[in-house]
Amino acid sequence: MHIDTAQQQSLVNMKEVIHEVAEALQAYSEGETQNPIRYALDFNHENRYLVMPALSDTLQVAGVKVVSVVPHNTKQGKPAINGTVILTDYDTGETLATLDAAYLTKIRTGAISGVATKYFAKQDATTLSVIGTGAQAEGLIEAVLAVRPIKRLLLFNRTYEKAVWFAQNIEKQHPELEVTVFKDVNDVLEDTDIIVTATSASVPVFEGALKPGVHLNAVGSFKPEMQELPTTLISEADKVIVEAKEAALAETGDLLKPIQQGVFSAEALHGELGRVVSGALPGRETEQEVTVFKSVGLAIVDIVVASYIYNKLIDQ
Repeated sequence: MHIDTAQQQSLVNMKEVIHEVAEALQAYSEGETQNPIRYALDFNHENRYLVMPALSDTLQVAGVKVVSVVPHNTKQGKPAINGTVILTDYDTGETLATLDAAYLTKIRTGAISGVATKYFAKQDATTLSVIGTGAQAEGLIEAVLAVRPIKRLLLFNRTYEKAVWFAQNIEKQHPELEVTVFKDVNDVLEDTDIIVTATSASVPVFEGALKPGVHLNAVGSFKPEMQELPTTLISEADKVIVEAKEAALAETGDLLKPIQQGVFSAEALHGELGRVVSGALPGRETEQEVTVFKSVGLAIVDIVVASYIYNKLIDQ
């Protein structure tokens, strides 16, 4: 069976997905999954074809995600990310379902940051700032709303008109939110509790330190040459968290560039998010801590979310 985007949207409950994702992250960090680093093929200059298999005996799920990333598609009004998740029956090896990957990726990306926000953002956080209003931003916002009492949403995008259009859509979905669009990225950092960066930037999207108590989820940098966050933020943050150390240290310039410059190290990482979920590592410990979660994605999470959607459909 094929589960398209419309069907997925009708089945997903973000709070439920965050719970499922937290279990997947814990299983990964406890060595209960097989999740090799994604295999990437570059094509046509800056485009990438990504193959990501994963399975877990503990979670009893198996599957593979295949994705193409073509940034310039947006100039033609097409999505930058296209792909498919193939969900496999854990017992028989038969294909259970294929799922459109675009929406699933948006939901799982948001849910991972939702887990990080649950453990690292201040409990009374009411203001969320989003830098980058592309395809992933909506899922990230939904996830943060699921775990914190957000009242104000501050938006910035390199193309101002795109941010305005995005804001109008969010206001229709969440009329209770006070939504503001800014032309200067520094304005969204001025008075906020949680920051999300979701861009395709190769150089930092802002400069300077964050105010005490801020938590930041960074999801955009997925190649060594890409860097969303200023090096000083990584070197000076109280805690830097990742889903998977091996993948993060191989794939994201947000960590690799500070390491290359000698101002950060793998040993300086607070650890993996799954170990925080299990209680092996602490989350936020003081109101003043500045915490950074750097996400690069994890295939086992895609497969767990695909399994969640499939089971919801079967239940219906």
